[in-house]
Amino acid sequence: MLSTIKKFLVTYNGFGVGKTFSSGDIISGMVTLEVANHCKIDYLTIKLKGKSEVLFPGGRFTNSGDLRLVRCHSKIKFLRDVLFIIQKPKGCNVVAPGKHIYSFTFRIPLKAMPTSFKGDFGKICYTLEATLSRSRRRNRKALIEFPFISKVNLNKNPRLMIPQRGATEKKMFFSGKVGMTVHIERQGFYLGEEIKVVASIENRSSCVVKPKYTLYQKQSFFARGRMKESIKNILKDLGERIPPSKRQTVTKLIKIPQNISPSIKCRNLHCEYKLKIYLDVPYALDPEITLPLVLLPAVQMRGQQPPPRSLH
Repeated sequence: MLSTIKKFLVTYNGFGVGKTFSSGDIISGMVTLEVANHCKIDYLTIKLKGKSEVLFPGGRFTNSGDLRLVRCHSKIKFLRDVLFIIQKPKGCNVVAPGKHIYSFTFRIPLKAMPTSFKGDFGKICYTLEATLSRSRRRNRKALIEFPFISKVNLNKNPRLMIPQRGATEKKMFFSGKVGMTVHIERQGFYLGEEIKVVASIENRSSCVVKPKYTLYQKQSFFARGRMKESIKNILKDLGERIPPSKRQTVTKLIKIPQNISPSIKCRNLHCEYKLKIYLDVPYALDPEITLPLVLLPAVQMRGQQPPPRSLH
């Protein structure tokens, strides 16, 4: 038996051309319904939804001492709006054979919500979901995700403008000491920006040392009182060699990739970044300094330009 419903889908204006949305924006689109025969509909709705969802395997010991696998799952909803396109009274809505287009418009609430994200054990997603209900039939659903960006003006966030600094010193076996002081101009940066890293290195040893730089990402997922972490290096770079018995100040520009996720902090999901600067020292543990970073979505609006960077 052929289905009465031939096509049921939802789309939004700007789909496929890289359009993104933020708090306060208007998102509009259409629901397409194509039926083969006359069709009675109880209701047709479109929902605007946003959620953060985490899922990872865990384990716990039973009273007998056996390890039992458990499913660690957490879901937090922070956006929900519903629009009725076709509504009751039940059975009075009859759709004729053919294709029908229903337009809709939502305004995304003007509140703080995290940027869309897909991680190793969780995601933050924003969707438009259409639901078609008919008597004595299973509901039909059509869903599409849309990209959401949480925009933050760095110039209006004093905490992210505070300079970051770190220092370390290492005594080397039979070879003197090496020390390093590092500073960057602030904690917050936009994706695609350059981080100016200034390192004052004192090499009071008989060895050549080299500064190295690593930008890494840590994803943390929380569910059922447990935590799952995933750490990955985003980029690595190498600095100038520092000869023995020399003191030198070196400057390095670290280009932040534009195609990575910004920093995120939800109740059940974190995405954090740190910049590690360390000295490659022969035959010893490398002294290192780690500076926390807050990476913001790339500038998309006029008036949200990165702060000026010192050239010296």
